[in-house]
Amino acid sequence: MCNFHAMELLRNRLKWADLHSWEVSPEEALQIQLRLRNKMSLNNGFDEIERIAGADVGYLKDMAIGGVVIMDFPGLEVVEKTFSYSPIKFPYLPGLLAFREGPPLLGAFKKIKSKVDLILFDGQGIAHPRRMGMATHLGLFLDKATIGCAKSKLIGHYSPPQVKKGSFELLKDEEKVLGAVVRTKDKIRPVFVSPGHKTNLDTSIKIVLECARVSRLPEPLRRAHLLVNRLKKERNYLAADGR
Repeated sequence: MCNFHAMELLRNRLKWADLHSWEVSPEEALQIQLRLRNKMSLNNGFDEIERIAGADVGYLKDMAIGGVVIMDFPGLEVVEKTFSYSPIKFPYLPGLLAFREGPPLLGAFKKIKSKVDLILFDGQGIAHPRRMGMATHLGLFLDKATIGCAKSKLIGHYSPPQVKKGSFELLKDEEKVLGAVVRTKDKIRPVFVSPGHKTNLDTSIKIVLECARVSRLPEPLRRAHLLVNRLKKERNYLAADGR
């Protein structure tokens, strides 16, 4: 039984390509995005979804906390939580967020023991000037299906969706469709959904709506956000207590 359990852990553990160093300049980061963008796929890279993860990052003074919450699907019961602390080494620059938040998130993903079929990121997918938002970038690293679900727009234009949950309008850059502006609750501000890697737009919209149960954010992202906020409070309490 022990050997079987160990084999299961090895089978489920995420593996990824080491595509580049994270210790780069903004100019080098931009060139990396241009180089990687031709590698992403907008075809669904799964047969079925049994486990879905949400990934978010919180900040302390000089540290970032990457949090990942894995849930079963469609039940959305929590299966596993992981997190990782990482020193902040890259400035906050719109369009280059993956270089700031990638290291703590990958640190958290390294600890995962459960099988994951799809990952939701609090950030953009292809709705990005170089089509290489957080969800696309880390989707390539992890070789997993990913979706970007952001609270604000980075690029593009759209018409406001109707106020009913499930309504959406396409997000476009000129005439190119990048994603959708999706109403996840009645009369609540919409979220900006775009495929990351190994997913298409229809699937991305469907998954986000199926996971929107309690709040504006899909449940895996809401739980990941709560996780990193709790860790921030605990860390700040320990610092204030002198520990």
